[in-house]
Amino acid sequence: MKYEWRKQEKNLYIAKQKCQLVTIPEQKFFMIKGKGNPNEKEFSEKIGVLYSLAYAVRMMPKQGYTPDGYFKYTVYPLEGIWDLTEEGRKLDTLNKEELLYTIMIRQPDFVTKEVVERAFKHVEKKKPHPFLNEVKFGTVEDGLSVQILHVGPYDDEPQSFQVMNEFIHNHNLERTSLQHREIYLSDFRKVEPAKLKTVLRYKVKAKE
Repeated sequence: MKYEWRKQEKNLYIAKQKCQLVTIPEQKFFMIKGKGNPNEKEFSEKIGVLYSLAYAVRMMPKQGYTPDGYFKYTVYPLEGIWDLTEEGRKLDTLNKEELLYTIMIRQPDFVTKEVVERAFKHVEKKKPHPFLNEVKFGTVEDGLSVQILHVGPYDDEPQSFQVMNEFIHNHNLERTSLQHREIYLSDFRKVEPAKLKTVLRYKVKAKE
């Protein structure tokens, strides 16, 4: 039986169109940083190298190596941590050239340093990529977070952020970071903008 994050980890990924409080545990990721407009080619190429590594891990048994604790699973969705440069924060409107991002794909718990090294070697040999050396493997732990499901174009996300801000205010919470996290449940290359599903998250804590 295949492990499917949509079914086994519904509380983390299948958000509702209303705010909910969740606690995000430590998770392992392939991650790559960048700056600038996500509509440009570099962003797509960075997504591509992340997926190459993610599939290299998932397909390892077919390449003749089965990691300890390996199980069949669905590759996790693309995620992004978003921020703005100091310059970008001073502006009244969003300038996408001033965006800072870390895009990432979660890895199952069985993934170790050795598994990661094998994945890098496999991608380097089979499909060399200019951004491969910029990818890092590490952990992220968000802890207490407010999340909501945003349905629609990415440019309409401020409407959902407003709902999140009101929820935080009404529940005596405060954000612990100006960054926010996005989880892309839809493939923007195949789904029309009005139907895109994106989980949005803020890290929060109770007000003292």
